[in-house]
Amino acid sequence: MFTRSIIRLPITLSRGFATHTGPLSALPAVLHLKTDTESMTDPSYRGQILVFTTPLIGNYGIPSNKAPINSQDVGMVLESQGIQCSAIVVADVAEKFSHHSAVESLASWCRRSDIPAITGVDTRAVTRLLRDQGTTLGRLAIGADASAPAPASEQYWDPSIENLVDQVSTKCSYQLNPNGDIKIAVLDFGVKANILRSLVRRNAAVTVLPWNYDFNSIRDKFDGLFLTNGPGNPSQCMEAVSKLRKTLREWNKPIFGICMGHQIIGMAAGLEAYRMTFGNRGHNQPVLALASAGSIKAGRVYVTSQNHQYALTLSDPFPKGWEPFFINCNDSSVEGIKSTPESGKRVWGVQFHPESAGGPLDTIEVCYY
Repeated sequence: MFTRSIIRLPITLSRGFATHTGPLSALPAVLHLKTDTESMTDPSYRGQILVFTTPLIGNYGIPSNKAPINSQDVGMVLESQGIQCSAIVVADVAEKFSHHSAVESLASWCRRSDIPAITGVDTRAVTRLLRDQGTTLGRLAIGADASAPAPASEQYWDPSIENLVDQVSTKCSYQLNPNGDIKIAVLDFGVKANILRSLVRRNAAVTVLPWNYDFNSIRDKFDGLFLTNGPGNPSQCMEAVSKLRKTLREWNKPIFGICMGHQIIGMAAGLEAYRMTFGNRGHNQPVLALASAGSIKAGRVYVTSQNHQYALTLSDPFPKGWEPFFINCNDSSVEGIKSTPESGKRVWGVQFHPESAGGPLDTIEVCYY
């Protein structure tokens, strides 16, 4: 059933369990527990090779990705309509799965989606290498390819030089729960389904817009603006930054951003974004609250779910009318910003995923303070 092979990184006995070709792409480590389906369908992982450190992957199978579209759901079970990553690397894949909602195995899903996958790899050793040199461009190699010379550096595809947001964002606007009590516009930079699900379950009427849509032309129809997560380099989205800068200047209703959306808000406010050496990924990233808002209390540490390669600079002084909201307890990177009370605005953003899926829900109320 499986092709046995040797993988270069690290050199260990391994086997391909889906397709037999591998992309030349970015290689981050993903320290996740039982969330392979959510991670693989998260648009923020577009163009990346995911390395799962959980010892066993696929034991609960893959569910059907169909759900109703109503006041409780958004038409899908997973985080998007299909697999977004370029390939996956796992230590041990479960050949048999067991879960009441499963309809196929991980191997079958990858094969059907034409996503390369390899198992039998010491993924924790790969993680240690990535922790030494940061997120790395890499490729999967099995069979004869594993013993062939490595490709030249210029042959590797670097996702950061492309506008990945444009690849995953909706191409046309659409509505969810149109009869909801509050009207929220969502700028889609690569939105996870659970963000939309969280909004409609709080009875919001949601209008999802393309990432570069001119929200200013329709802003008076809405009670708030939500900027979503998304993949890649935020500097590829300067069109959105420019339009948001006008919104921040002229509009006084709530604006909130997650992940990429947080970076877009920060850049529109006058901060700069930079590429981190390692990035922060996983479900156990601690952040320190520097300000109080709603259920968030200054001085408390919260456990968060994260997936980002870029961050905002922690400048001193901060732009007028803005203050840092959260910082990462491990590397002191900016994990959130907010408008100051004196500014008269209600704008805030966080680098982490308060709505999770999967991960902790310690900061879920930060979306709605």
